[in-house]
Amino acid sequence: VQLQASGGGLVQAGDSLRLSCAASGRTFANSAMGWFRQVSGKEREFVAAIRWSDNATAYADSIKGRFTISRDNAKTTAHLQMNSLRPEDMAVYYCAAGAVRSLSRRREYDYWGRGTLVTVSS
Repeated sequence: VQLQASGGGLVQAGDSLRLSCAASGRTFANSAMGWFRQVSGKEREFVAAIRWSDNATAYADSIKGRFTISRDNAKTTAHLQMNSLRPEDMAVYYCAAGAVRSLSRRREYDYWGRGTLVTVSS
C-alpha cells in the first residue's frame, strides 16, 4: 500500500486547510485511515481517523470541533478538513492506513505516507 499526502502549506492563524491522502495498491487490506502529526523533537501524535466499515471517526481532544476527517466512497482517499488553525497545529502531518482495531493507536497502522508540512503563522 502506498500513501500520498497532499494539501499542506503556509496559512495564518484562523485560516483553513484541507489535507488529502490517496492510497494505492492493496487498499482492500486496510480497515481504517488516520492522520498523525509530528513536531521536531516530539513524538508523533494522533489527530484523527476514520474506519471504512461504518465511517466511525475518532479525534484528538486538541482538534475536536475544528478538524473533520472524511473519505471518498471508493475508500482510497481520506481528507482532513482543518478549520480555525492555530500556531500549535503547525507540524508535519502524516497519513496512515492499516488493519486497525483502535483508531488512535499509532502502532496499529502498517502503512505511512511521507508527510506534508502545515505551517501556521500567528
